[in-house]
Amino acid sequence: MLIGQLAKRTGTSERLLRYYESVGLLASTRQANGYRDYDDDAERTVRQIRGLLAAGLSSDVIRQVLPCALPDDSLRPCPGVLDKLQARLAHLDRRAEELAQARRTLRRAIAAAENPR
Repeated sequence: MLIGQLAKRTGTSERLLRYYESVGLLASTRQANGYRDYDDDAERTVRQIRGLLAAGLSSDVIRQVLPCALPDDSLRPCPGVLDKLQARLAHLDRRAEELAQARRTLRRAIAAAENPR
């Protein structure tokens, strides 16, 4: 499929698809006229990339995770991948606690401002 078709099917800009290709996350072949040609799995790959980016993973980590991705979007065990995912989850857990504390502090400040003594 051509890049425009892939962009439309995935809701991803052509520019972003070219970027994914340039950093090794997505592959295409070239037709005789120079147009990119993506295989049928490219749509699933783009959706996986988008999901992993949304989870806060870097392109470098995604490049390591993608070969472990199965068609049902689960992951098979790959050396080092689980450690990277667990580290990212631990980071997100710490950040979530920091945000929860910030919310509590802000709510107390608002309550104090709304109800002066």
